[in-house]
Amino acid sequence: MTEPAISHGPPLAEEPGLGALTLPGFLREVTERHRDREALVMHDPAGGAIRWSYGGLWDRSMEVARALAACGAGRDSRIGVLMTNRPEWVSSCFGIALAGATVVGLSTFSTPDELEYLLRASGISILLYERRVLARDFGAVLDALEPALATAEPGRLHAAKFPFLRRAVELDAAGDGTRGAIESWDRFLAHGAATPEAVIEARAAGVKPSDPALLFFSSGSTGRPKGILNAHRGVCIQGWRNTRIYAFDKPVRTWSANGLFWSGNFALAIGGTFAGGGTLVLQPTFAPGEAIRLMEAERVTLPYCWPHQWAQLEAEPHWDEADLSSFHYCDVERNLRRPQQSITTRWIDPRASYGSTETFTISTSYPVTTPRELWEGNFGPPLPGNTIKIVDPHSGRTLLRGETGEFAVKGPTLMLGYIGVPNDEALDPEGFYRSGDGGYIDDQGRFVFQGRINDIIKTGGANVSPVEVDWELGSFPGVRLCKTTGIPHETLGEMVVTMI
Repeated sequence: MTEPAISHGPPLAEEPGLGALTLPGFLREVTERHRDREALVMHDPAGGAIRWSYGGLWDRSMEVARALAACGAGRDSRIGVLMTNRPEWVSSCFGIALAGATVVGLSTFSTPDELEYLLRASGISILLYERRVLARDFGAVLDALEPALATAEPGRLHAAKFPFLRRAVELDAAGDGTRGAIESWDRFLAHGAATPEAVIEARAAGVKPSDPALLFFSSGSTGRPKGILNAHRGVCIQGWRNTRIYAFDKPVRTWSANGLFWSGNFALAIGGTFAGGGTLVLQPTFAPGEAIRLMEAERVTLPYCWPHQWAQLEAEPHWDEADLSSFHYCDVERNLRRPQQSITTRWIDPRASYGSTETFTISTSYPVTTPRELWEGNFGPPLPGNTIKIVDPHSGRTLLRGETGEFAVKGPTLMLGYIGVPNDEALDPEGFYRSGDGGYIDDQGRFVFQGRINDIIKTGGANVSPVEVDWELGSFPGVRLCKTTGIPHETLGEMVVTMI
């Protein structure tokens, strides 16, 4: 093939199903469509449940927005959210957006050192946090990181370690009191009582699709996490389009225990669920037995789950007897082992897809309804508005179709940039994000992923993908597991070695 390794998706204007392209507009649109429908539910330990309609979610998001405005937050403010999957995470996110500020999603898996780095790097002015998450006491962690939090007045904190932080709000604080610069959730919301809703309406109307919406951090394998700033447009596009890619033909009931501070979970669990008028079934932290009970009780149709979580679910004694007949969609292909039940479900997944937080999830994909012969062995064509190319990882030269190199992409969901990194360093001269992933573009313009660039084996002048070798060997009878790598060789440069 002599055609350049460049592939263009359809124009974004031709993509069906897109709605408002700001988070305030998104929430308003889905609320107007589905005001009385259940938006989210979370069971509590006492056996009850918190249930919010779309209208209720709007009202509670407005409460957060009014409180933030009263506390001085607005355009260019960054507001940290350190919580598990719970209703307040969702209302905080949309409330921050309604107030015109930027959501900073902070991982509840953070160690004290990691949290210190995230708070410093993000420059947040207000932190909304859940004090206790499993064995972690974030109240104690924050006290240790910045003792002045316990003594300064709310809004008047001045600390050299976190120079922009002015107040913190503790979600599960007792009563309505304060502890230094740390307020309870109720006390925080009370600040907004005097803020007219019209003020928030005006702020929300002033938010532009190009404005920063979410700052999420990647978990890189080396060095500090990278702060990735995404615009409203990219976040909303992926939410709207997930209803098409997952072929939602009716409102879904999505279960998730994966952190909403991860872009993939946000895009599908919040974006896709709400865009289709569905219900988000929240589980604050993953516990397999509880998850099964939630799936049964709430008639979950889309369990959003990682493979290691599936293994834990299937290991539960109750799994084989659980009534999971409501399942209609799934994010991984699986075979249910339940001989005593007849379950007709569509276990489907956009397996032919590739993405990253830098493009706020997927940039190439086939919808789940695509016939296997089209998607098998590739990761799909570029989505509407996107352009992908394969470049030489050293020179940046665009290669030819079929040649292995580094995947690069640009389009409407591309990040605004990394915080603290100029875009001329984060992107190439043509504005493409270079992913560090290796692969090629085939003759149909589809991306074929082959592994990380530094995993590509250079042997005798040829590029060999260890992933591709593993796929091929894994198809042979008797091969249960294999791992291919390269080892130094005097004449070849590297020699291909497989452990089977």
